[in-house]
Amino acid sequence: MIDTQKQPQLLFDTARIEAQIAALADTHAGRDDAFRAALAQLLKAETATARELVQAQLLRDRHGRRCAEQLCTIQDDVIRLLFNAATRYLYKVPTPSEAERMSVVATGGYGRGLLAPQSDIDLLFLLPYKQTAWGEQVAEAILYCLWDMGLKVGHATRSIDETIRQSRADMTIRTAILETRFVTGDHALYDELVTRFDKNVVQGTAAEFVAAKLAEREERHRRGGQSRYLVEPNVKDGKGGLRDLHTLFWMAKYVYRVRDTDELVERGVFDAQEYRTFRRCEDFLWSVRCNIHFYTGRPEERLSFDMQREIAQRLGYTSHPGMQDVERFMKHYFLVAKEVGNLTAILCAKLEDQQAKPAPVLSRVMARLRPGARRHRLRENPDFLVDNNRINLVSPDVFKRDPVNLIRIFRLAQKNNLAFHPDAMRAATRSLNLINEKMRENPEANRLFVEILTSNDAEIVLRRMNETGVLGHFIRAFGKIVSMMQFNMYHHYTVDEHLIRCIGILQDIERGGNDEFALTSDLMRKIRPEHRAALYVAVFLHDIAKGRPEDHSIAGAKVARRLCPRLGFNPADTELIAWLIEEHLTMSTVAQSRDLSDRKTIENFAAVVQSLEHLKLLTILTTADIRGVGPGVWNGWKAQLLRTLYYETEPVLTGGFSEVNRAQRIAGAQAEFRANFTEWPENEVNAYIARHYSAYWLKVDLQRKIRHARFVRSSEQSGHKLAVNVGFDEARGVTELTILAPDHPWLLSVIAGACASAGANIVDAQIYTTTDGLALDTIAISREYDRDEDEARRATRIGEMIEQVLEGKLRLPEVMARRSGRAKVRPFTVEPEVIINNQWSDRYTVIEVSGLDRPGLLYQLTTAMSKLNLNIGSAHVATFGERARDVFYVTDLLGAQITAPTRQAAIKRAVVHLLANGDGAAQPAA
Repeated sequence: MIDTQKQPQLLFDTARIEAQIAALADTHAGRDDAFRAALAQLLKAETATARELVQAQLLRDRHGRRCAEQLCTIQDDVIRLLFNAATRYLYKVPTPSEAERMSVVATGGYGRGLLAPQSDIDLLFLLPYKQTAWGEQVAEAILYCLWDMGLKVGHATRSIDETIRQSRADMTIRTAILETRFVTGDHALYDELVTRFDKNVVQGTAAEFVAAKLAEREERHRRGGQSRYLVEPNVKDGKGGLRDLHTLFWMAKYVYRVRDTDELVERGVFDAQEYRTFRRCEDFLWSVRCNIHFYTGRPEERLSFDMQREIAQRLGYTSHPGMQDVERFMKHYFLVAKEVGNLTAILCAKLEDQQAKPAPVLSRVMARLRPGARRHRLRENPDFLVDNNRINLVSPDVFKRDPVNLIRIFRLAQKNNLAFHPDAMRAATRSLNLINEKMRENPEANRLFVEILTSNDAEIVLRRMNETGVLGHFIRAFGKIVSMMQFNMYHHYTVDEHLIRCIGILQDIERGGNDEFALTSDLMRKIRPEHRAALYVAVFLHDIAKGRPEDHSIAGAKVARRLCPRLGFNPADTELIAWLIEEHLTMSTVAQSRDLSDRKTIENFAAVVQSLEHLKLLTILTTADIRGVGPGVWNGWKAQLLRTLYYETEPVLTGGFSEVNRAQRIAGAQAEFRANFTEWPENEVNAYIARHYSAYWLKVDLQRKIRHARFVRSSEQSGHKLAVNVGFDEARGVTELTILAPDHPWLLSVIAGACASAGANIVDAQIYTTTDGLALDTIAISREYDRDEDEARRATRIGEMIEQVLEGKLRLPEVMARRSGRAKVRPFTVEPEVIINNQWSDRYTVIEVSGLDRPGLLYQLTTAMSKLNLNIGSAHVATFGERARDVFYVTDLLGAQITAPTRQAAIKRAVVHLLANGDGAAQPAA
């Protein structure tokens, strides 16, 4: 409970304001409405001034909790002044009856004595009996004034009896009353509520309350995306956020009947160190939340990309080599979220010991599988015991006696399918100083770690090792990337969480049975058995060097060369792991941004890969990496591109012999199409198949081929020369436009321009031509609306625009000119990069363009290339979060490669200028 007397009074001079209110009452005597309006105006101005002082202090001292306390004190003073004004000047009762008493009580977050700048305030007007006319008038006067001040107020007017009855029935009301705080009015009334709430509601219901709060917390995390490492976290409701700390305190308050967090140390729930951590986490989260509210001017709780850098700077973070200021701030945020998780586990363990909380979910599941389990020593190792299907320590000195036990406990739990007892995890965290150089070099410890990494449920066990800090202390390079975020829109998780998730995906691939991993699951069975562990270690280490000044692939390979001998790998396997890490982005880059039907592309890639075994391992690693980036990043199209690259490269590496050679694969893809598409007569299917080039059959997935066939047939039957079909890809959150049109050199530019003029951002494009001169293009654009009907109308508008431009009814440059200046400023910076080379193709010059993505970029690029007298043979469009990577295969107007250095330099200058300045030069007519 907060002592409002401790707050500096200079923020809000109540005595001076009270005198001004008295003067207003005299001025407006007999005119209540005018008095109320003047009162609201005065308090609004005073509050605004006081809040500016609080914000200035927050920016100076960065104490979030103090800021929230001061805002709360100001609000308390406002409500006291309003109550006094209402009872003194508006509804004065000379001799109040027993019923004409009222206590104004703060509830919910405001009741905790902490208030964020834009938060609602929750009030309870507490009455002795049922509502009276006087009570109603006073409550209304206070509320109307607060609303006139522009505040959001949640309120209830209840008697004590009614409050107790509703608290019993409704867990939300019960939690709100648990957090009440007296503000003004009749103190005796409030004291009676507290006494009766303790006696009639709380006593004997601790287990029920704790179970309800934990269930609520699980549901909240499920809704918000389970991981506490989502890179745009919700500071209030996200995992490891303020609500988790509140839930902690609610449970402690309910079970131990404490009024303030420091009492939890006296009750032995937290030790002094853990309590300091609690306060530090709380202060940090409040600093972040208060700054977000002040910065946005609204009750925004999500720490989105566009404000992360601003908040980092407000909190005083600076850039270091290899890490931006914003990345250092977010790393700190995720470390705090992790500590909040640890504190929750500690309290839950304590409550469980006292039988207040039912066994955790995992234990309940295990108990059903193995009924009648009880405490017993683990047969394999007498240092550990099984307690209700959870592994625990026999004595507190188990780790001290043998530090290898800090790794062994995780391997034993994994082997015996046991959950972890929170006391054991707490002991592990307190014993991290035992993990020294000697222990890290211990062969047994390293053997156990590799076993953990390569055995079932590795993802779950590694996550627990990470939460306790053991993983980061044992593998020190991993410790450096714990809670590290990358300031981009491509990665959804922190680096450590991404690596752990990739291990889980690798196990999914190895298990098989999942169609999206059909190729890699097959390859996993075909790799040399001795390379299995090497692959797991490569997946675990592939991003280990993020956040360093050096390229993370090269630096990561160096880390692997130092670490792998310690883990028991021979020089050959160590070199293999280092190679996989160094090349872990190569296959993804080639598959998504090169022409896979160009022989030179395949030969160059094969020269990097060098052996079939390398190709298999790299394909598996690439799949796990893309799949582990975040929801919707892996899709059927990327899977198909990787498959194509694999099968195109395989024969080059086997000296011409391929397990599935190209002609067979084309025939196989066509046979698969025939078998699954039985709607047309055979002669029509054959004619349709003949209309597509071989690259189409190799690169497009089956479901899309079937959709294309239906679309082409319906368009031609309707007599349309040009048609647009709209589809939705839920997993990726994109809308797909499939366009059928007569092919001509400007088509891609027209499509890109039509999308840009409608404000649609192209995230990828698949472009194919038929043997009879038609283009069949699939363009994926970012969604703008949640509802499919709204999105379909938008996509149809874009389709109509493409049609009008191609028919000459609309001029794109004019439409684009009308749209200019509307672009939203992005919080990211991507250094523009243009690479021009003739080594990737024998026929074409390849121009690789990388820069900050924006609506209209593809249109500007294609238009600029036409102005530069370049013919685009093929384009490969890909987006990685906010980074666009577009690759164009071009020739000059005579069909030759661009070889003159001066010409290459001119092209590069023009494209870099376009990327950096966001404007194309004068556009030629469409």
